[in-house]
Amino acid sequence: MSDYLFPPALRMLRWAIHGTFAILLVIAVAGAARQGQALPVIGGTLLGVLYAAGIFIEGRLPHFGGQTHLRLGRLWLVVITLGWAALAVASPQFVWLAFPLFFAYLHLLPLAVALPGVAVLTVAAILAAAWHEGGLTPAQVIGPTIGAAVATLMAMVYKALYTESEERRLLIDDLVRTRGKLVEVESDAARLAERERLAREIHDALAQGMSSIILLLRAARRDLADDPGKAERRIVEAEAAAKENLEEARNFVRALAPPALQHSSLVAALRRISDTAVAGTCTTVRFEVSGTPLPLPADYDVTLLRVAQGALGNVSRHAGAEHARVTLTYLDDMVMLDVYDDGRGFDVSNPAGQATGTGYGLRAMRERVSTLGGTLTVESSPGDGTAVVATLPLPRGEAA
Repeated sequence: MSDYLFPPALRMLRWAIHGTFAILLVIAVAGAARQGQALPVIGGTLLGVLYAAGIFIEGRLPHFGGQTHLRLGRLWLVVITLGWAALAVASPQFVWLAFPLFFAYLHLLPLAVALPGVAVLTVAAILAAAWHEGGLTPAQVIGPTIGAAVATLMAMVYKALYTESEERRLLIDDLVRTRGKLVEVESDAARLAERERLAREIHDALAQGMSSIILLLRAARRDLADDPGKAERRIVEAEAAAKENLEEARNFVRALAPPALQHSSLVAALRRISDTAVAGTCTTVRFEVSGTPLPLPADYDVTLLRVAQGALGNVSRHAGAEHARVTLTYLDDMVMLDVYDDGRGFDVSNPAGQATGTGYGLRAMRERVSTLGGTLTVESSPGDGTAVVATLPLPRGEAA
């Protein structure tokens, strides 16, 4: 018999067929015993043992599969059929055992072979019954024929159920595999998002802070001989910037707000950034606030601060500007941050071409702003300066 794994309903159907064979065999053996037919009783008992052995071996040899298992099942079916034929000739009690054998034929053999086999088995059952009765009657023809038709129909339903269950099992397996792949994709996406976040933080905070420290130390070295006092102030400013950068690095690990926002408002933090971001350069920065300041969510404060740091970092490194202006504007339904400089500018269609920049800073700023549903606009042309404008819609509870 087949070694397929059946769902409970199909397994129950199989055991119902086996049970039918066992019941009919017991009835036949009992009938032969009442008539004093010793050989049919012994033969029927041996047939039952052989049938049960086949079922037992099938359940105990799960390592057999495919063609090997199928060949064993068909060999078992041939032996059972020969035993039934001998018993049907010996005693009329065993003729009706052909009914469960119909199912075995339809289950173990290809349909092109099983249907002729069922027809031959039906004719054999009719002839055996006629042999014992001494003639052919309509009942002897109709009984086995109806049994064969019912068995064929049930076997078809059985195979259809099995095919459907297999398709469902394959679909479930595919869904499980797809779910596993989806979990992997989501995990990869989360890791990439975290890498992107860290890259933005490093670029907008640590890299800008390091640039400020370098500029301050260069200015201090220039002033060291002519104005030691001014050089000392630059060194103090560089030390303060280094301490703030160290705190930024620690906060990356703890996922806290930037140090510039931990003990002050966004306006104060932007004013301080405007004073220190271009220290040591010839650029003068003016900070302005327009409208009435109002508390914003922490992620808004962080985004606007990072945009200002990134834009002023570009001014200090690339613009060569004389003047720059940072304007924070509060409107009824949005907040805007405008960073403008009168430096050399660049071609906005090729931001990576500006000075020695890579263009990553603008992309990082744009991604930060778009995360909150805002927009980042960059206006510039060679020789005409640069304007970076970040616009964030106010949360519903904050809008006027």
